[in-house]
Amino acid sequence: MDKHLSNATAPLSSARPGGELENGQRLLKEIEQLLTAPARDLKTTLLQEMLRSVVKLSDPNVDLLDVKILHRAIKELRYAFKMFRPYHHVPKVSIYGSARISPDDPNFQLAYRFGRLLSARGFMVITGAGPGIMWAAHEGAGKEQSFGINIMLPFEQAPNALIAEDKKLVNLKYFFSRKLLFVKESHATGLFPGGFGTLDEGFEVLTLIQTGKTNPAPVVCLAAPGCDYWERWSEFLADQLLSRGLISTSDFALFKIVHDEYSAVQEIETFYRRYHSIRYVGPLLVMRLRQPLTPDELACVNREFRDLLTEGQFESSSALAEERDEPDLARLPRLVFRYNRKDAGRLRQLIDWINVRPDR
Repeated sequence: MDKHLSNATAPLSSARPGGELENGQRLLKEIEQLLTAPARDLKTTLLQEMLRSVVKLSDPNVDLLDVKILHRAIKELRYAFKMFRPYHHVPKVSIYGSARISPDDPNFQLAYRFGRLLSARGFMVITGAGPGIMWAAHEGAGKEQSFGINIMLPFEQAPNALIAEDKKLVNLKYFFSRKLLFVKESHATGLFPGGFGTLDEGFEVLTLIQTGKTNPAPVVCLAAPGCDYWERWSEFLADQLLSRGLISTSDFALFKIVHDEYSAVQEIETFYRRYHSIRYVGPLLVMRLRQPLTPDELACVNREFRDLLTEGQFESSSALAEERDEPDLARLPRLVFRYNRKDAGRLRQLIDWINVRPDR
């Protein structure tokens, strides 16, 4: 056993009443087995490193608040991952919007219809579990198709009645872990009008996509007919960010503004029409497709999107040897290239170009 771990956990083995002593001894044995297990796989290696990192937190120079933050975050995320695990195969859409929008607001009604249509098309919805837009989306999708990721606040953010007692609700203390779950567990994002929180969450998603910290995914900005919330927001981006060179023209390809639920769902479904997913293998970006590109389509990609390359060219391929850990995706054709990792907007434009090619 790691000598530091042995010293740090020694009190577990002393002066404990029956059941607690047995539980402590059992835990020590499990920790010892994990630490001494051959690191034959990445999961074991990572767990061993995590245990050693936890032990180092016993250093008296480590602040108690730091330990509290890590403890709470790990505990809540472990539970949340367990909650989502049975639904891993089901596509999901994260929906953000104001908690202050009332049921008589057209945007509330649009969120209800959006959730209902997503559910009918086989999607589940993830919201912050509160009132307003979040409640509307849950009502539309129905309890069985809804997840709630609630943030504990001193006001305004109690879980709505539909999701409050459901097993697919998790309550979190920290915004950072909540944001991680929204992005990690979803296949698309729906943004409705909202305040600081909604804009923060929307910009977070766009930033992660723009910087390549998460994979490309559709971001749909919805507002009821006659509501210019997102148009005014987009004008701000153009007037204040684009004009100063703070973003690129292609960044506007990362989101789409719509005013009805059908256009929103179509945007999401079209994104996955021929495109499936991406993965990096060394310097290569491997784009998995549902249909292979024809020779003419491949030639067009090499002409029109060569600015995405650092060197070489786009090539059609089957699954690479390094992808053998994903056997379920082995049958999918690939588009493989050396991506410059500089322009997620242009990468999104390539995905859009592929998706609008006719079926064969």
